[in-house]
Amino acid sequence: MNLPEIRKVLLTEGREVGGLRAFARALAEGFKDIGYSAEIVPPRDILGRWRDLRDPSVLKILSTTAVFMVPFSRRTICVAHGFPRPDAQGWMRTLAILASLKLANWKDGCPLVAVSDYVAVHLRGVYGLRVDGVIRNPVQPMFTEPWEQKEDRRYLTYVGRLLPSKNMHRILPAMRRVLEEDSTMRICIVGDGPQRQELEDLARGDERVEFTGNCDSLEIRTRLRQTKVFVSGNEMEPFGITYLEALSQGCIVAMPACGGGLEIAPKLIGSQIRLLPISFEQQPIVDVLRKAVIGSGETISMVGHRASDVARAYLSLAQKQILV
Repeated sequence: MNLPEIRKVLLTEGREVGGLRAFARALAEGFKDIGYSAEIVPPRDILGRWRDLRDPSVLKILSTTAVFMVPFSRRTICVAHGFPRPDAQGWMRTLAILASLKLANWKDGCPLVAVSDYVAVHLRGVYGLRVDGVIRNPVQPMFTEPWEQKEDRRYLTYVGRLLPSKNMHRILPAMRRVLEEDSTMRICIVGDGPQRQELEDLARGDERVEFTGNCDSLEIRTRLRQTKVFVSGNEMEPFGITYLEALSQGCIVAMPACGGGLEIAPKLIGSQIRLLPISFEQQPIVDVLRKAVIGSGETISMVGHRASDVARAYLSLAQKQILV
């Protein structure tokens, strides 16, 4: 039996600043742009929305721990924002993530979507999961607004959680070496996490290195407009919303030569996208960053990653579902 028309969309968001929250907020705005009511619900509150969970006219797009609601939910799409990593998440959380994704596979008529082919390959090949489609991440509409460059770009910038798996402890020393050759450049580290103190110790009180803590999306956009090179050290990045945000603001992106970020704009690799060695050897990283600093960037079109584009992709998938 075919499902009724969708009248509302519920999305869940995670705790990670700049990652899952950016995904949910962008997608909610995308659905509103194409005429659908959309609401973001924290995973811990989703069980309290029992009527919506059972209502087939309400599309549920579930992430993280909310996926455990799949057995009780109708008309649901589950999203794998990455793949579990024991080195980053520990074995207990890794097993919990795997259990939730297996649960999504168990429920007939519940598609499991990966945010990149890179994620899909790991879920299928390493974990034996069924992936029903790949829908790449949206960028928040505020990052697609027209603007005029008024400030000099004087920063090497990182945005994200400060975790060992992000490898900033291996990249920050190379970033500082680049600053030694240009006294006008600065480093900006946006975000927080358990590794912050270690990174501050690595900076050794260097006034050219600024730690901002967590920032809202507007402040991140402002920082990116002051940034020459956006730097990432996560060699297993599932896709990279922050890469999209940086490219949308005219930054050159320096990222490891691995991960879902390679899918964003292959034609820009070697020009506005510079690849860091996944060995994290210092001299090759310094060489890449030096070339990036003297390079030139431009604002990149987000067609295909606009929130409304991605919302339409999820809507199309939902409209093919069968009532179960």
